[in-house]
Amino acid sequence: MKAPKRLQSLIEEGLIDTVVRQLMSGKEAMVYVVRCGDETRCAKVYKEATERSFRQAVDYTENRKVKNTRQARAMAKGTRYGGQAQEAAWQSAEVDALYRLAAAGVRVPRPYNFCDGVLLMELVTDGHGDAAPRLNDVDFTPEQARTHHATLLTEVVRMLCAGVVHGDLSEFNILLGSEQGVDGMVDVPVVIDLPQAIDAAGNNHAGRMLLRDVANLRAFFGRFAPELLHTSFGLEIWDLYQRGVLYPETVLTGRFEQKAGVVDMSAVMREIDDARAEEAARLVRMQLPG
Repeated sequence: MKAPKRLQSLIEEGLIDTVVRQLMSGKEAMVYVVRCGDETRCAKVYKEATERSFRQAVDYTENRKVKNTRQARAMAKGTRYGGQAQEAAWQSAEVDALYRLAAAGVRVPRPYNFCDGVLLMELVTDGHGDAAPRLNDVDFTPEQARTHHATLLTEVVRMLCAGVVHGDLSEFNILLGSEQGVDGMVDVPVVIDLPQAIDAAGNNHAGRMLLRDVANLRAFFGRFAPELLHTSFGLEIWDLYQRGVLYPETVLTGRFEQKAGVVDMSAVMREIDDARAEEAARLVRMQLPG
């Protein structure tokens, strides 16, 4: 296919050779399958802020740091330059998170390069070498659901131990990839879409975001294995993290006894509003082309 304008500079720089096809159009970016020498990769082209349906809510951008003090001042003042700096920081957040999480052993696409608002990374594939489907497009047996749910909880814990909360984790941004196992190819979930990833220690909303991520996993896999709907992994994980005793190898139980106390009604209302917004976003995503 003809190379989109945003990818032309990568072709001129020799980072990619040809554009094979468009893979998907999401709320924050367009993704293309590209050829780089003998390898097939994908190029994620971030949309301009005015074109995105996803907004940089304060919950995500709170305490997000930039190294340049001039940029930080401009971002705080809301100037045009500050807006450009904030946009650049938002895009580079995914690149930083991918490198950090890959180093921590989390299954994420391997990043290769980031140039002119385009992230060049690994194309996650299924057992046939085709682009891997999203979890939302796959049905599971109860046993498969339990296995993948447990795997993804381990990934959430690894992410948190690396200081990262995904912030928008659901069946729509997890791919079912394939890798070589002891007895042949096996399906493995791969976490994608990380521009909204937040700093677990530096963001006041991190706990709420973590609980929502885990609740999304519980709700999705609970469709296939209903007993998962009665678990409390999110509360257990966050409690262990806050007490400084959460490690990648921590064995979770899914049980958590919450202490009685004064009810924070404003927090309850925020959770209700978040749930409504998430459901509205799900309905929109279900209408988007795969």
